[in-house]
Amino acid sequence: MLAKIFTLDLNFQGIPQTIASYAIPFDQGLILVESGPGSTLPELERGLVKLGFSLADVKHVLLTHIHLDHAGAAGWLAQQGAQIYVHEVGAPHLRDPKRLIESATRIYGDRMGSLWGEFLPVPFKNLHVLKGDGEFSIDGLVFRHLDTPGHAYHHMVYIFEDVCFSGDVGGVRLPGPPFLRLPTPPPEFDIESWRSSIAKMKTADFKHIAPTHFGIFEDAQQHLSLLEDTLNAVEQWMEATLPQVPEREALRESFAEWEYARCAVAGLDEANVHAYSLAMPLGMGADGILRYWNKFRAA
Repeated sequence: MLAKIFTLDLNFQGIPQTIASYAIPFDQGLILVESGPGSTLPELERGLVKLGFSLADVKHVLLTHIHLDHAGAAGWLAQQGAQIYVHEVGAPHLRDPKRLIESATRIYGDRMGSLWGEFLPVPFKNLHVLKGDGEFSIDGLVFRHLDTPGHAYHHMVYIFEDVCFSGDVGGVRLPGPPFLRLPTPPPEFDIESWRSSIAKMKTADFKHIAPTHFGIFEDAQQHLSLLEDTLNAVEQWMEATLPQVPEREALRESFAEWEYARCAVAGLDEANVHAYSLAMPLGMGADGILRYWNKFRAA
């Protein structure tokens, strides 16, 4: 079964194994899970050529959510004819990405182009809007989708045969020593929703899990248990820290110290730590926790 799924390394910012796109060949061409950002289109093309395909062979793209590292190239692929599958809450922002781009530009400033490349709109005729839990088929291949908020309100995971493509709600787990980072960016990080999504995923029937950051792992249930433990640890750190450290910059420093200590315990080397920080920047993670705290817990 796994021979049908190819992991494409998009070499984000020149660092391998940080962002993946997953390719599934079928009779009419290719299905991709995640497009990656627009800045990695050349790497996506190189990866496809190695498999004997081209960008023109991409007929369907399944997006877990619309953050730039997952969906940035979707508009370009749609304008070449690909059909794009996305959560109903994310769909309007693909049709008209102006607000999404403006929001990201406030964060990344003049690094927008080098980090993410061009984000083009997806034509209405190329959009497949997914609601709740369900399934669809592409040329006889059946995909289940689960509505899984926590990282973002507009998050879907996809299950194909016994593989779950978990986007970011499955956490960030890169090759190397066993370690998982919880991606908690603003504005939609929500502990209660995330815990419910984990419970839903635990009851689904799959043996392998494929987070976008990065790779296909064979220990799905152990992965989900580690994800739950990490969510609990983040919550405990938050409850112990936020009442004493409410200022943003001080909180960022405290969160980074805590995460670096976790990395050291797990045995990550400098290259591992850098890759994790590229896949999920710690400052942004702290900002998401602070926003959640102020919105739901501060009172």
